[in-house]
Amino acid sequence: MHFDADQLDHVLLVGAAVTLVAILAVRFTVGAGFPSLLIYLLMGVLMGESGLGIGFEDANVAHALGFAALVLILAEGGLTTHWPEVRTAMRTGVALATVGVAVGVSIVTVGSHFLLGFSWELSVLLAAVTAPTDAAAVFSILRRVPLPRQLTGALEAESGLNDAPTVILVTLVASGTALDHGVLGFVGIVFYELVFGTAVGLGVGFVGAWFMRRAALPSSGLYPLSVLCLCVMAYGGAAAAHASGFAAVYTAALILGNSELPHRNATRSFSEGVAWLAQIGLFVMLGLLASPGRIGGTVVLDAVVAGFILTFIARPLSVWVSTLAARWSWREQAFLSWAGLRGAVPIVLATIPLSEDVTDSARLFDIVFVMTVLYTLVTGPTLPLVARRLGVAKPDEPRDLQVEAAPLERIAADLLEVNITRQSRMHGVEVSELRLPVGASVSLIVRDGQMLVPDERTVLKRGDSLLVVTPRKLREETEDRLRAVSLRGRLANWKS
Repeated sequence: MHFDADQLDHVLLVGAAVTLVAILAVRFTVGAGFPSLLIYLLMGVLMGESGLGIGFEDANVAHALGFAALVLILAEGGLTTHWPEVRTAMRTGVALATVGVAVGVSIVTVGSHFLLGFSWELSVLLAAVTAPTDAAAVFSILRRVPLPRQLTGALEAESGLNDAPTVILVTLVASGTALDHGVLGFVGIVFYELVFGTAVGLGVGFVGAWFMRRAALPSSGLYPLSVLCLCVMAYGGAAAAHASGFAAVYTAALILGNSELPHRNATRSFSEGVAWLAQIGLFVMLGLLASPGRIGGTVVLDAVVAGFILTFIARPLSVWVSTLAARWSWREQAFLSWAGLRGAVPIVLATIPLSEDVTDSARLFDIVFVMTVLYTLVTGPTLPLVARRLGVAKPDEPRDLQVEAAPLERIAADLLEVNITRQSRMHGVEVSELRLPVGASVSLIVRDGQMLVPDERTVLKRGDSLLVVTPRKLREETEDRLRAVSLRGRLANWKS
């Protein structure tokens, strides 16, 4: 099969049109309150054999391209994660990604075998591919709901870390080598891959950050490309050493994203755009791979039962076990259970047994596809309501103060734009009463379209926009202080 310039023109036209429609669809999905993955999957299905007739049945290509997209998505997840926000919840995130996965896989395996009559191999594969949560699916909903850092940090850490162990499990089971060395040998392989993959990520992250701080590249646009290349190198290096590339790429990205690098904000924005492009391509491709003609009543029933076991039994129990030591309230545990959205990862993992020609792998793929769509429709739009009913949402926290940031690279500082809203108790507070950390200062106030250089006695008003300069190492402390005054007034944390 040859590929000429005329075909390239056609592919570029169709590809650009599909991508543009998918980007515009983000606006609709945000307003409707459900993850954009459903729109992208639907686009793929409509373009496939039952729609426009575009044929795509190569599971090996889907497997390879799916993993490539997940690398970019995980890199963006690490680069845009603020370490201070996930640090306190990292222990819970790790527990959910390891102990929680083990508990969930065990429960779904037993339930699938005895309730659905699946073979043990197919039961384990179904449990393993549906175990990981999806950061893109979760946070496309959670961005609209103000939550405590502990909750968002745990969910973000879990979604970034739980891909690695499940990929290892699915790969070993699908290849038929999971128990070649016995149970202890299997545990040892998983442990080696996770630990060595994390070590590779740490090495690439710290060395890459050191290098990027000293590199004098001729264009600012080269810095985001270089950082993304380092993340991909971490994946490739770990995979070459037969370790977990997903653990490596997320760890490296987490370090690079929280290091003092040139053009760090531009790097995060670039990685976010690349991740969106990867998600669009990934979901459309998976929609093309699906065959609606194969999805009958039996597949739908199996998907509903398996999803019920996962959502209402396995997930709550795995959350409960993982949070025992952290002493989370039952309300927080309930929200963590309901917020375990599945997205691209389960469908991508289902291509592994499909590419290995495992018995009933096509049936497994269809069940996972239907289950992801059905339960995303059920849980996704209801997350804001569940958060409010459980009392874990804090409607007065981020709504009273809006903060945007821009880097000041030459002095290792950040410029914060703080908008004082109607609910803010910063109204009537003098600049000196903000008591910002030493080194941070209010440099300018924009009021009614006019610029005002403040002094210590200047009184702040609702509707003001403040420009606050803070050393980068004090940014978190400065933001915390501003939020405290905005929530509780001039006497907030007076003794501190």
